[in-house]
Amino acid sequence: MQSKFAPFETMIDEGSALKMLREATSGAEDGELFLERRRAEGLVFDDGRIKTASYDASEGFGLRAVKGEVAGYAHSTEISESALKRAVATARLAVGDGGGSYAEGPIATNQKLYTDEDPIAGATFPVKIETLRDIDAFVRDQDPRVVQVSASLAASLQEVVILRPDGRQITDTRPMTRLNVSVILEQNGRRESGSAGGGGRVGLDGLIDPADWKAKAREALRVAAVNLEAIPAPAGQMEVVLGPGWPGILLHEAVGHGLEGDFNRKGSSNFSGRVGEQVASKGVTVIDDGTIADRRGSITVDDEGTPSRKNVLIEDGILKGYMQDRQNARLMGVEPTGNGRRQSYAHAPMPRMTNTYMMGGDSDPKDLVASLKDGIYAVGFGGGQVDITNGKFVFSCTEAYQVKNGVVGAPVKGATLIGDGASAMMQIKGLGNDMALDPGMGNCGKQGQWVPVGVGQPTVLMGGLTVGGSAT
Repeated sequence: MQSKFAPFETMIDEGSALKMLREATSGAEDGELFLERRRAEGLVFDDGRIKTASYDASEGFGLRAVKGEVAGYAHSTEISESALKRAVATARLAVGDGGGSYAEGPIATNQKLYTDEDPIAGATFPVKIETLRDIDAFVRDQDPRVVQVSASLAASLQEVVILRPDGRQITDTRPMTRLNVSVILEQNGRRESGSAGGGGRVGLDGLIDPADWKAKAREALRVAAVNLEAIPAPAGQMEVVLGPGWPGILLHEAVGHGLEGDFNRKGSSNFSGRVGEQVASKGVTVIDDGTIADRRGSITVDDEGTPSRKNVLIEDGILKGYMQDRQNARLMGVEPTGNGRRQSYAHAPMPRMTNTYMMGGDSDPKDLVASLKDGIYAVGFGGGQVDITNGKFVFSCTEAYQVKNGVVGAPVKGATLIGDGASAMMQIKGLGNDMALDPGMGNCGKQGQWVPVGVGQPTVLMGGLTVGGSAT
């Protein structure tokens, strides 16, 4: 087992590093030295053989000095005094002649939201390969229509040390695992796919348990089988019921990004300057919570050292606040919310979501579906596109059904949901009592940076959406 990441014991003198950090941030308003070691393993078993087997290891530091709206950032793969000295000169370009008043550092925390054990070492390489081979064989045994199976297993460990100019060290060790199963079925010359997966900040034990991966395999097969029976989706404006859990990705994209502090400080979000206003139907409460144990989007501390927390963004339809990192919070005169995140030491932090979800209501989900006269019941989502400035979105459905007079009918293929986040939130007409989080498979991109996230929601009845389809 590899030793714990301890850069101030093995790579660079802590006193020297602190002296240079203080030099870089002298006259600044904020800044930190972010040191990271990351290791990741990925295995893909495709069509009866190992397609890829990768192992990546990286380490480095990022040095940041912040003054006003400007941030100087320098990073290096070499953790040494000479590299840090060069970084100081670059970071200081943002400080200029100084004159800034240094912000109070983040509060300390003793919370621990996930294990610090290395998930890569949680199972031997042969066991991982055999698990993927077993998944392939199991799927093929379940349905004679299977023509292709792909199973993947990924594990990583990110170790973080943050040094603040006040001399305080903040550490976090972040595991991540995920297993995914994708299948293609063929029937009468038609091929359709289905996939399922999940994971979180947990060890591999649960994911390589047959009880867990068999459930994922059966779900992938179910989705593919449903799509084999799908008819062309109708088109037009109609009411839509969104299923619980993963369909919360629409909330994440169409609304969540618009509630991040940087967009609102710059006035480029549809929600800018609207704190205290009604931005969603009554009863709608949206939360970003990075403190849920073992979840994919959870973080004990963010990448500036601020403890993660549960933030109410919208309460009973009223906008309460935004997700903030330290810089944007300071410029907007509010507190940081623990949402300063970065992809790696090579990236500066910015406001990002953690686990973003809509709270449940008191309706029976079956009653919401039964209320549709002529609409779509959308259970699964694939890719989508969103314009952050106006919240306009286009999402493709991976599993959806036509509903007529409250009766769920045939599955539909090629359905896309089109609308804008602000209008859609005001068109919510019912919330189910079945709020669920996704199984742990979300990644979020912003300005070229990717971070793991979680989403969730109950069954939601929403009006005013345009459904794009191919039915004639």
